[in-house]
Amino acid sequence: MNAVEEGDLVARVEGAAGIIRLNRPKAINAVTLEMFRDIDKALDRFEADPEVAVILLEGAGERGLCAGGDIRALWESSKAGGDLGKILWREEYILNARIKTFPKPYVALMDGIVMGGGVGLSAHASHRVVTDRTKLAMPEVGLGFFPDVGGTYLLSRSPGEIGTYFGLTGQTMNGPDAIHAKFADSVVPGAKWPELREALTRARSGVTAADVSKLINGVATGETAGPVAAKKPIIDALFGFDRMEDIFAALKRDGSEFALATLKTLNEKSPRGMVVTLKLLRLARTASSLEECLVREYRAALEVFRSDDFREGVRAAVIDKDRTPTWSPARVEDVTPQMLAPYLAEIGADELKFNS
Repeated sequence: MNAVEEGDLVARVEGAAGIIRLNRPKAINAVTLEMFRDIDKALDRFEADPEVAVILLEGAGERGLCAGGDIRALWESSKAGGDLGKILWREEYILNARIKTFPKPYVALMDGIVMGGGVGLSAHASHRVVTDRTKLAMPEVGLGFFPDVGGTYLLSRSPGEIGTYFGLTGQTMNGPDAIHAKFADSVVPGAKWPELREALTRARSGVTAADVSKLINGVATGETAGPVAAKKPIIDALFGFDRMEDIFAALKRDGSEFALATLKTLNEKSPRGMVVTLKLLRLARTASSLEECLVREYRAALEVFRSDDFREGVRAAVIDKDRTPTWSPARVEDVTPQMLAPYLAEIGADELKFNS
């Protein structure tokens, strides 16, 4: 066992596996800028090491892989007029794209809570393993934000309007629903994970993606759909619109228990965040690549970073925890095209560019 780095990120070789362990269990492994940089360095080492056959991403502790990015630090920087958002999101999104195209099998254990930045580190992997404890969500709209880290790319490729539903409501997926939504590939019971992990560390040099899939399938349950998948017909009918006003109107018209509960959830979210999210999701449907979506997300993220809604959403959810944000504007009808435009505008020299 070759220990390379301890601290908030553990990067080491175990047998044939390059292990990347998010190591902030008290914060449910929320990811900092330094951790993103350390992951990138670890991938450099593992890619160059012929003895490393497979990458394995996991989270320390019992609560989950990762609860997201370090939102408090971003909030403090935004309040102070700093540039942490510009720096962190640039490096994070470039890393997300790297994971998608990484040349060796990359296995992500999406156990427990997996949100936001944790989705970016795992849902672009070649092999995405969820468990019986997985709680995956993209809850950014409740922070005056939108599903980033390639979230618009992933959600726009979910069946029907399932991705629109998850992106706008921030509702949680269990393991099978994460597979249905195309955020994951296989459900492996938590009790079987140690056996699978051991098998992955014993993989031989030159192991193929198909070989890794065979190992995973040997302990997977075969489940592919959870409780939300069963609601696909009503979700498709209620969320198949390109304007938030039309989605709200459809929910009110329907009046079912599901529609009214969903309406209550949406009424808690940032109107501006919902309008931006829906627009980005619709644009992502015709995107040719993850990179194209990340470029668009980066433009929007810089605008979010400057916005009162982001600071207010984080204040209400994370800082004061009073859960009563005052959104501006307060209704989706009042989000004008002029308000939306800066989130979509090109940003010149600041445009996101990927390492060739």
